[in-house]
Amino acid sequence: MDSCVFLILLSSIITLSTAVQCLYSVRLVDGGSRCAGRVEVLHDGQWGTVCDYNWDMRDAAVVCRELGCGEAVDAKSSAYFGEGSGPIWLEDLGCRGSESTLRNCTSQGWGIHYCNHYEDAGVICSEVRLVGGSHCSGRVEVLHGETWYTVCDADLDQQDAEVVCRELDCGLPVEVLGGAAFGRGEGLVWSEEFQCRGNESQIHSCPTSPSLKHNCSHNSDVGLVCAGSVRLVDGGSRCAGRIEVHHNGTWGTVCGDNWDMRDAAVVCRELGCGEAVDALSDAHFGPGSGPTWVNSSRCSGSESTLKSCSSQGWGEHNCSHSTDAGVVCSGVRLVGGSRCSGRVEVLHGEAWYTVCDADFDQQDAEVVCRELGCGLPVEVLGGAAFGRGEGQVWSEELQCRGNESQIHSCPTSPSLKHNCSHDNDVGLVCAAGVKLVDGWGHCAGRVEVYHRGQWGTVCGDNWDMRDAAVVCRELGCGEALHALSSAYFGPGSGPVWMDDVDCSGSKSTLKNCVSPGWANHNCNHDKDAGVICSGRVRLVGGSRCSGRVEVLHGETWYMVCDADFDQQDAEVVCGELGCGLPVEVLGATGFGRGEGQVWLEGLQCRGSESEIYLSPASSSLKPNCSHDDDVGLVCADSVRLLDGGSRCAGRVEVLHDGQWGTVCDDYWDMRDAAVVCRELGCGEAVDALGKAHFGPGSGPIWLDEVGCSGSESTLKSCTSQGWGKHDCGHSKDAGVVCSGGVRLVGGTRCSGRVEVVHEKNWYTVCDADFDQQDAEVVCRELGCGLPVEVLGGAAFGRGEGQVWSEELQCRGNESQIHSCPTSPSLKHNCSHDSDVGLVCAGRARLVGGSRCSGRVEVLHGESWYSVCDADFDQQDAEVVCRELGCGLPVEVLGAAAFGRGEGQVWSEGLQCRGSESEIYLSPASSSLKPNCSHDDEVGLVCAGSVRLVDGDSRCAGRVEVLHRGQWGTVCGDNWDMRDAAVVCRELGCREAVDALTDAHFGPGSGPIWRNDVSCRGSESTLGNCISAGWGVRLVGGSRCSGRVEVLHGETWYTVCDADFDQQDAEVVCRELGCGLPMEVLGGAAFGRGEGQVWSEELQCRGNESQIYSCPTSSSLKHNCSRDSDVGLVCAAGVKLVDGGGHCDGRVEVYRRGQWGTVCDDNWDMSDAAVVCRELGCGRALHALSSAYFGSGSGPVWMDDVDCSGSESTLKNCVSPGWANHNCNHNKDAGVICSGSDHYITTYMFL
Repeated sequence: MDSCVFLILLSSIITLSTAVQCLYSVRLVDGGSRCAGRVEVLHDGQWGTVCDYNWDMRDAAVVCRELGCGEAVDAKSSAYFGEGSGPIWLEDLGCRGSESTLRNCTSQGWGIHYCNHYEDAGVICSEVRLVGGSHCSGRVEVLHGETWYTVCDADLDQQDAEVVCRELDCGLPVEVLGGAAFGRGEGLVWSEEFQCRGNESQIHSCPTSPSLKHNCSHNSDVGLVCAGSVRLVDGGSRCAGRIEVHHNGTWGTVCGDNWDMRDAAVVCRELGCGEAVDALSDAHFGPGSGPTWVNSSRCSGSESTLKSCSSQGWGEHNCSHSTDAGVVCSGVRLVGGSRCSGRVEVLHGEAWYTVCDADFDQQDAEVVCRELGCGLPVEVLGGAAFGRGEGQVWSEELQCRGNESQIHSCPTSPSLKHNCSHDNDVGLVCAAGVKLVDGWGHCAGRVEVYHRGQWGTVCGDNWDMRDAAVVCRELGCGEALHALSSAYFGPGSGPVWMDDVDCSGSKSTLKNCVSPGWANHNCNHDKDAGVICSGRVRLVGGSRCSGRVEVLHGETWYMVCDADFDQQDAEVVCGELGCGLPVEVLGATGFGRGEGQVWLEGLQCRGSESEIYLSPASSSLKPNCSHDDDVGLVCADSVRLLDGGSRCAGRVEVLHDGQWGTVCDDYWDMRDAAVVCRELGCGEAVDALGKAHFGPGSGPIWLDEVGCSGSESTLKSCTSQGWGKHDCGHSKDAGVVCSGGVRLVGGTRCSGRVEVVHEKNWYTVCDADFDQQDAEVVCRELGCGLPVEVLGGAAFGRGEGQVWSEELQCRGNESQIHSCPTSPSLKHNCSHDSDVGLVCAGRARLVGGSRCSGRVEVLHGESWYSVCDADFDQQDAEVVCRELGCGLPVEVLGAAAFGRGEGQVWSEGLQCRGSESEIYLSPASSSLKPNCSHDDEVGLVCAGSVRLVDGDSRCAGRVEVLHRGQWGTVCGDNWDMRDAAVVCRELGCREAVDALTDAHFGPGSGPIWRNDVSCRGSESTLGNCISAGWGVRLVGGSRCSGRVEVLHGETWYTVCDADFDQQDAEVVCRELGCGLPMEVLGGAAFGRGEGQVWSEELQCRGNESQIYSCPTSSSLKHNCSRDSDVGLVCAAGVKLVDGGGHCDGRVEVYRRGQWGTVCDDNWDMSDAAVVCRELGCGRALHALSSAYFGSGSGPVWMDDVDCSGSESTLKNCVSPGWANHNCNHNKDAGVICSGSDHYITTYMFL
């Protein structure tokens, strides 16, 4: 509301052509209160309804949040609250559930729908909530106006409780609790007493009377436990069993289709039952009865209730009760450590209790570890080893035999220690549900997971550092160093439990990560995944193998005192980190002063231990050790650079099996070099060299065909042929040149605060001690071209640590900063307020336009090269725009659109995936056009090509966009706040206040570049929004089919069918990104246009990129009428084949002149929706897999497609990249669309 008040005040100060509308743009009507009813949204000054197609609880949650109406209770359809009137504004809402307003959700667009008012959507929100417990238990708070109030325990009884539980769809009340049982609330206490009869549907339907307790405080806030809207049945406890959900007054089951651990985690969280132990299907706990309410539940794992997860819809299913889903949750948890270690707490009723160490033994530990899926117990710890708990101590002694499946199956007896306190809370360390085997300790090895009583492996497909990070966290092994595949630690045995694991990196356990399901794989043990974690020791402030020593204890990292660390300790640390032998032990903050605590024990390693935690310890030799005494360590590393004149340049050698060997230069590139430089702490990669540039090495050639992404922490983490597998001689040894002694911080790789390294410490540089010649050397050393600007006054922020005390005296021709002479600084007391900054040109630039548009040129060595248009695509464009800080690409232009360059044309084709941070990290291949000339140079327009003019600031005015080197305006047709929001975001101008039309800021001049702009509001640039195109559009069909219209001046013209042929069609389809033309249609096939008919005949050759590049001649048909308006159907970038028409079939996409298929991995309705939209085929009815329409041929262009559902074309969806797949044509994806609003084909699936 504060923002609304602000805008109302603002509207009284500033004269706007459109009145500022505030309060809410959504309302609920005919539901008896403002928090229940038919959903209506305000658009263009008129209220309209929302169609119920795909309307679900996530959409309802956004409405309730926007209205300040608490939790969503139900998402209603079929005009539950009566039919509305007026326009139907929205259909096919696709909210994630986290949006702040309904307008931020994806949809078909304003007014685009296939519905009637009998399909109007509705919502019921709760005007009461329970806080501090779960969804169905907590402190009672009621909504009055815009404010939430707590309720006095004297003013709420059993009848009131029944209404609250009913309103929240949480079943019957279990217990009413006084005395702030769920904590003291904040704000006001409700001053009325509820007088519910118990049969009301909502709390605000109950009569009230003045409170009996006038001075009730938050100490008397009432709490309530309801039975919940989900329960587990027939599993022996309330935390295990068949899942049943409460809907419309009836309990029903959940179908087990696609039921997994993420769904189970939500159920356990909702019930307050700790962690999910297993997700079961096939009526494991017996078949239920009654309705099957939920099918194909798709939880992310973070939702608070099962109803918040997406599904097919209430009662929509093709299941029987033989597939009912089940869950096993733990009635015990471990707190204060990791998932498999911590203080033992057991659930009794709704409360968690700690356990006395005298009442817990090895048999009890075996049951707890088993219930949590954490293998066998490692250690039982007394004396509150994981911290003192809160609340009550369990008053019983567990008497487990050790073979029970759950702790609540164990018999109990009265505790032997009646006055046990939290000082005696028992702790437990289990072996975890994951382990690393056949490495050099429990923090490195082949990944094995425990499932249903058996250990099995994990397939290495798509295994990466995010997955490894989860394993290391779960094991309490610090950070992930390497994610390994191809049975790096040897093949395992037994089942392969997991494949295609996809962790977000924040998961607490590997079992919670996305995967196809237990034992669902296409692997053998030759692909077993492995991990190397940092373990319980790390080196900080240097490189991976040098830095300040820190050890992990519990959840905390501790520094080590230099008096307590010797050569034997160093040998263990270096060995555990895989860093060879120790080179030097450094005291007195050799790598800077740490933060936090100093370890109070002295390590007593013998030097032969595999891990530091296996070493004995004794009292510290220096009890008062401070951070001034933090010990540092330099290990030998597992990679080195030799014969290059410094440790940051030379031939690459790696340490394996105790022996140094070289690396073959096959496919060696800048991404590989970047990893080596990072591993050595040598700054940025300057060059990747082959052919034994630094001389041939000797000994084994350890690695060949190294394939780094550029983000790995060590070279060993990159893919290769395997240790010692190669077909090279030492004449092909790879080399690297790193920047070594200088870096730019706080900007990009080629701009930032200048810092130089001296004796392993980084120093900032005083702006008085740095000039243009120094800047030339720094930019050259970093491979960043020429300096653009030297900035003083801490332009890139104030640094930390020391300021360099010398003045650089570079001549400007040195190759590295440390080759420059120095003299004592002229400014002896220079502070970080004077840290110098530098902007270099980088390795890519745009010339002949603006900073964000122009001819593409790349830096190689000391020379700039232009790039051939045949060798540059959308993915390459994304990387260049990103590197230049120019947002997303708007347009790639061929044929020297920004003028002919000088010098040489780059002889290689870029092969960017689109995710790289800089162009030099992209792979390259031979040019597709070996004889490319300057006439073929590629140009690029990035998103930094919009401006506001003739307003009173750069953040207000007429919208103008840069296209083809010329600024033009945007037509106001359908211009709205979502479009305005994108412009404001692109310009860094905060929120959109108003979207104005009718030349409010005066008419512009020049071309009108865009019309009918349609933004969702979430785009980063205006160039990403849909519009009628740059100068040509197709009207009356879909994005890729319709009546051809061309823009001339400020007017759109139709085209005569006699003046338009196949070559013209090829250009139009190409300009619109719609593939090849399928059919040219005369006789106003897409309806008669309005306005004028174009009086010229297009004479395209067919190879032009835009219609305006085509020559014209006088029309052959001088009196052509709109009855002859030409129409065009393009193939789009996607087609459906071998179905019953063009709106159903196998999905094929067009790429580089060839049609190919799409793999069905992770193919779903969101992806299908994009295909149907792109083809103008209505809604998606089915997303099909397993070559449902027969196997295709040719390349498999896309795999693991992940659309949000709002994209305008399939090519805009996330995927691993073109032709990057692990599929065959037996897995080709298919789609069935509705066809149109008047044609629906029904398919019956057997």
